[in-house]
Parts: sequence; C-alpha cells; structure tokens
Amino acid sequence: MNPFSSETRLRDMIRAIRACKTAAEERAVVRKECASIRAAVSDNDNDYRHRNLAKLMFIHMLGYPTHFGQMECLKLIAAPGFPEKRIGYLGLMLLLDERQEVLMLVTNSLKQDLNHTNQYIVGLALCALGNISSAEMARDLAPEVERLLQFRDPNVRKKAALCSIRIIKKVPDLAENFVNPVASLLKEKHHGVLLTAIQLCADLCTVSEEALEYFRKKCTEGLVKVLKDAVNSPYAPEYDISGIADPFLQIKLLRILRILGHGDADASDLMNDVLAQVATKTESNKNAGNAILYECVETIMSIEDSGGLRVLAINILGRFLSNRDNNIRYVALNMLMRAISVDGQAVQRHRATIVECVKDSDASIRKRALELVYLLVNETNVKPLTKELIDYLEVSDQDFKGDLTAKICSIVEKLSPEKIWYIDRMLKVLCEAGNYVKDEVWHGLIVVITNATNLHGYTVRSLYRAIQTSGDQEAVVRVAVWCIGEYGDLLVNNTGMLDLEEPITVTENDAVDVIEAAIKRHTSDLSTRAMCLIALLKLSSRFPSCSQRIKDIVNQSKGSLLLELQQRSIEFDSIIEKHQNLRSALVERMPVLDEATYSGRRAGSLPAVDSTSQGNPLQMPNGIPKTAAAPLLDLLDLSADEPAPQSSSGPNFLQDLLGGDILSTASQSGTTHPQKSGTDVLLDLLSTGSPPAQNGSSTADILSISQDNNKTSVSALNSLSSPMVTSTQNSSASAIMDLLDGFGPSPAVPKDNGPAYPSLVAFESNSLSLVFNFSKQPGSPQITEIEATFTNKSSDNYKDFIFQAAVPKFLQLHLEPASGNTLPASGNGSITQKLRVTNNQHGKKSIIMRIRISYKSNNKDMLEEGQISNIPRDL
Repeated sequence: MNPFSSETRLRDMIRAIRACKTAAEERAVVRKECASIRAAVSDNDNDYRHRNLAKLMFIHMLGYPTHFGQMECLKLIAAPGFPEKRIGYLGLMLLLDERQEVLMLVTNSLKQDLNHTNQYIVGLALCALGNISSAEMARDLAPEVERLLQFRDPNVRKKAALCSIRIIKKVPDLAENFVNPVASLLKEKHHGVLLTAIQLCADLCTVSEEALEYFRKKCTEGLVKVLKDAVNSPYAPEYDISGIADPFLQIKLLRILRILGHGDADASDLMNDVLAQVATKTESNKNAGNAILYECVETIMSIEDSGGLRVLAINILGRFLSNRDNNIRYVALNMLMRAISVDGQAVQRHRATIVECVKDSDASIRKRALELVYLLVNETNVKPLTKELIDYLEVSDQDFKGDLTAKICSIVEKLSPEKIWYIDRMLKVLCEAGNYVKDEVWHGLIVVITNATNLHGYTVRSLYRAIQTSGDQEAVVRVAVWCIGEYGDLLVNNTGMLDLEEPITVTENDAVDVIEAAIKRHTSDLSTRAMCLIALLKLSSRFPSCSQRIKDIVNQSKGSLLLELQQRSIEFDSIIEKHQNLRSALVERMPVLDEATYSGRRAGSLPAVDSTSQGNPLQMPNGIPKTAAAPLLDLLDLSADEPAPQSSSGPNFLQDLLGGDILSTASQSGTTHPQKSGTDVLLDLLSTGSPPAQNGSSTADILSISQDNNKTSVSALNSLSSPMVTSTQNSSASAIMDLLDGFGPSPAVPKDNGPAYPSLVAFESNSLSLVFNFSKQPGSPQITEIEATFTNKSSDNYKDFIFQAAVPKFLQLHLEPASGNTLPASGNGSITQKLRVTNNQHGKKSIIMRIRISYKSNNKDMLEEGQISNIPRDL
C-alpha cells in the first residue's frame, strides 16, 4: 500500500512525521501527504474524506498551510451522520476563523443542526458557533440559541449559554433578548448550567445597564441563597475539592455579587451576611479555600459596605501575609495596596508584617511590600518605619538597594519632621548606599543644609566623620567636600556644637587632607574632582596658613588629561597666586538656597530660575556673561509678531538668536567686533553654559533658525574652531546641526521667478553690504524668493564666510547653498545665496528676520549681526 495514499491511517502519518530526523525530511513527508490529500479532494473521495480532514488538522497544527481543505469541512458538516459532522465541525473550528468568507456557506448547515433531533449534533453546532461565530452569523442564529437555553438536556443548555456569551460580545444589541432566559437559568440546580449562566449574566451586566438593574432587582436574593447553600452544603463527592463544596461555583457567585453590589447600597445589604459567613467558615489551609477567601475580600472591597466587614477582609489579607506560599502573599500585598484608600487604619495594624515582607527572599514580594510601606508612611509613623528600612538597607541585596534607597529618600524628603532628623537620615542612607542614590537626592540635601544655618557646624562635623568611614560612596564624598569647602572654618573651630555631639579635633591640614584624598581617589569621577578643586579654592581663603599647600595640590591637576580639570586648575592657581585681593569676595559663603523653588523644579511645577529683567548676569564657563532673562529656548522674542525697530544693542539680538550665550560687550546693529577664540565660538553657538530654564511661555516662542554653508556640517565646525579645540568639534557637530536645522544643501529653487521687484539694501556696515533681490511665483503670493548678494567693502579678503538667519513663527525660511565661502576684497566679487520665505500671514504682516554673518579677516574671527525689518508688506 502506498504510504502516502488516502488509505493511510492518521496514526501512520503521525508515526512517519515523528520518525523524521531533520526539518527537510519532515517537509518532504508533509508535502507528499498534502499532494495525496489534494488528489483525493479532486477525485471527490467520499470514503476517506473524514480521514483526510483529520490528517489536515494535524498538518495544520504543525504550522503548514491547509487552506485547500476548507471546503472538505463544509462537505462533512453537510453529511447526515454524527461521525462525519464531528470531524467536520472540529476542522471548521481549527482550520477557519470568523474572518474567512467561506464561513458564510456554513450558516445554513448550522441552523439545520441547531434544530436537529439528535442532542449531540445540536451540541456540535453550538460548540462550533461559540468558537467561530461572526457578527452576521450571530444575528442570523441568535433566535435558535435563545430557544436552546430552555432545552431539556442540561448539557445543551450549558453549551447554549456559552454560545450566547459569544453572541452578545459580537452583537451587544441582542443582549436584551437573553435577559429573561438567563434569569431562569440562574435558578438551575445543575452546577454546570449554573456556572455558565452566571458568566453569561456577568457579561450581560457589562454590556447593558438595563440588564444590570434588572438582575439587581430580580436575581440578587436568589444568588445570595445559592451561595449560602454552597457554603453550608454537606459533603457531595461529585462537587467536593479538598473538602470544599464546588469552589468554582462559589468563586463565580462571589464575582457576580461583586458586580451587582458595586454602587448599590440595597443590593450590598442583601449580601453582607453571606459574605461574612464565607469569610469566617472557609478553611484557609487549602489552596481552594484561599481562592474563595481572596474573591470574598475582592467582593467586600468592591461593594457598598460598612467598616466592620472591611476590617474582617483586611484581617484575612493579614493572614495571607503569614502564609508560606509566595503567590498568596503577593496577591495579599496587591490587595492591601488597594485597601489603603478604603480603610488605611485597618491596614496600619498589619504594618509589622508588611515590613517583614520587605525583607523577604523573593524579589517580587520585596518590591511590592516596599511600595506598600511607602503608602503606609505618615507623620505619626515616619520615624520608626524609616529606621527599620534604613536598618534593612545595611543587609539588603545589591539588586534591591536602588529601589530601597529611592523610597527611603522620598519618604525622608516628604515627611521629615525637622531638619536635623532629615540630615541624619540622609547621611545614613548616603553612607550605606551613596552609590545608588540619584543626583537630585544629594542636591536636595545641600539645599537643606544651606537653609539650616544653626546646623552648619554639626553637619560639617558629621560629614567629616562620614567621609572617614564611607569614602567609597561617591555621594558622601561630594556632599562632604562641598560642606568642608563651604564651612571648613566651622569644622576647625568646633563652632555650633550641639549637646548630642561628641567633641572632635580637626586641624586645617586635616581638612585639606580629606579633600586631597578625595581628588586623588582613582574611583572619583570628573564631577567629584571638579568639586574638590572648588573646595580647595574656598579653603585657600578660609585657611591662609595652608594656602601654599593648597596651591601645590591644585597645580597637580594642570597636567590632567581631562580638559575641565586642567582648565579649572590653571584658573584657580591664577586666582590664588595673582588675585588674592579678589579671592575672599569670590569664595565667600554661598547664599541660602530657596527650598521651595528647588522642590518646585524637581516636581516640574516651578521655573528653574525666576525670569526678571533686572537679573544679574551669570558668568558662564567660557567667560561670557549671560542674563537670567535670556533662556536657552527663547530664540526669538517676537511674540507680537510685528516688525521690530532696528536694534541698537547687538548682544540682545544675538542672545535671542542663539540662546543668550553671545558677547555682552555692546556693538551697534551692523557693526563689527572681533570674535573670541574657536572654543568660545563653539560655546557661544551651542549655549553650553547651562543657561537657566525659563517658564513655559518662553518655550512656545521657539522659532526656526536656518543657516547654510557650502561645506558639510563638520567642515562648518572646523571653520569656527581653532586648532587647540579640535577634540571638541566632532562632539559638538550633532548639537549644532540640531540647533540650526542642518547645513546640507536643499532642493533648487525653480528658475521661473515671476515678476521682478525693486532691489533693497537689507544690511550695510563699514565692511560689508547685503542686497536683496525679490521675486514671486505666479499664483503663490505668500512665497517670496530672495537672492541675497554680499559685497566686501574692505581691502581684505573674507574667508569661511557663513550667513545665518532666524524668522518669527508665522514665517518659514529655507536657505539654498551659498555660491562660495570666500568674499573678494574691495567689491571685486560677491557671494550670492538664495532664500525662500513663506509668509503665513501675507498681507497682514511684513517679512522680518534677524541675521548673523561670520567670517575670517586676516585669520581673525569676525562677527556681524543685525535685524532686517524694512521689507515691504506686499512681498
């Protein structure tokens, strides 16, 4: 016999497939078997159709295509016998789904089978309809399914209820047709029918508010009675599981009571007694009993209930926390987190058990318990709970320290009763897990320390002790270095001793030793070493006798490979050696930092810096003054969208144009002044001085900045930078492209520029002239094409010529590549560059732009800027 003919039995095919040693062999066997089945389908082989379909189902489960056998399912379903229908319906459910168009052909067969005299065939049809019914099939066959809910056989009623669930999910409008039949099913004695009826009732309540109100009024008492009978029922072997009568039915009943009682006081009153019985009579030493108790607690927490029953539910959860099963403890913690908002006082009684769960060996339980403890903390228990958490921090796993320290720091910051307690707790956390805390934590600690003026001496002495024992914790080192630099004289003089302190003797050299050790630690990062240098500069003023030693330590960083440390070392050495008259004023005590402002910044509710027009200039790392009123994001302050007058202050214009990091030495609009070195140009252009943030109104005024150059963006950076800062150019390239929308060439402007307009001298200085020639495309009045012509009026050639422009938000600017980057002297040549401006308010507002032109003259960086506001409104 051919091993791959239709006469091959299913078990032989399975055996042949399992005997294959490689995927290729398996594919070969399946391919030959599928070919044989296709041949049988073509020959309309009725004798082995059921066998072929069984083989196809196995092949389908292996992941191979079997679409060619779909019609065979329909033929078997149309057969009169039960065996053929059974295989046909099984294939229908496995090989097809509701999205298949061929499924429409089976609707008539399903309707006939739902009305069949054989209850088993009816069951097959209900099972298939419940699995693959589409919305159209549900509408067509809903009356038959509704009728079968009253069928004489309980198995058919059960399958009809399950099929009804599918129907109302597909067509919610049909829900009202099933309300009355379901109400009668809820009185069934057969547990199987009752289970499916309860599920159907729950789904009806979900899709229909009218059904929910109907079941509340008509069925609540009956369901309560069924649950009470199940709880008090004697031993029934057919339903007994671990000594509990049908826990599945009890759980379903509790769930439907939860739906009916939620938001309805009358329905909740009817079920209070039975819920108390379930909570007290159910055994908790078996898993089935714990499942019932958990659902009972869920129901109590969901319905409108008095406090006594909720206390009973929370006590059950407290017992769950003592269970050895991790799953039970985990679900108890989850439920307690929800119960806090309902009855926090009852949850507080189990606080000790919850804290013990924080120390559990299971990571999931530890994390969930920690979140619960965080919710439990209040003003009355913050001290004992924080002490327990910090004590556990000493022995906790490394993987858990990060989450634990974050919660402890948040608790201490939010609920600290006094500053000294806050400082002590934070120091303990930093000493135990300083490497796990975020920067905001020790930043906030420094803010609090500056505000606690009567605790400065106590704090610096505590930190001096802490750095001796916990020098490996980076956060401790940073805070200690800052405080010793700021309050070193208080440390040496034992100023502000408290009664609880032990006397400590620290000399000036001891304080310097601590800073020197920190800066020489190989694990210290750049920020820590930079803070050490600043602290040494402060101590050179506070400890004049150690000034020379401090100078020697600072000089050691002059050869550092880190440019930041090298620069600081050179600058601080110069201050110590040459500017002693300025040093004391430069390193005087930090002003008290505003805690409210800092807290608001962390919460995102307050601006980082108050924007005032009288703000003092801030000195940036590159020596460029920056006012607080010029935020990084406020590129163009043209909120009125009107042409501004020609600016008389070049720096103010450039601060708006490029983020406020431009030289403040005033120059008239259109005048020339020497640029800084290449480093300063990059810093100016990229605003690397961490400018203060502005409130949300300035962010909305961000305008597009366009620039172009005939070189790539990297070469543009090279033209701006001196050789000594080559290493910074590549790292700044992406930032400058983000800021200025890239340097790459853009698509060419069409040559047909429409009617001509008079030329306009847009900008003119002693050394440079800029003329605009305008043109417009026919039919596009809002688009203006500008040809900018640059002419050199001086006797020196200009190299690395770059033109930049910025426009308000109602304009869109597009720059074409310039014709060159060298501008010949004395007007012997020119550079041209095309601009395309789209005015979204054409006819109402004129084109206005601010420009910046940079070039090199005699190898000296030059910069010119100005505002163009004299363009006619009709352009």
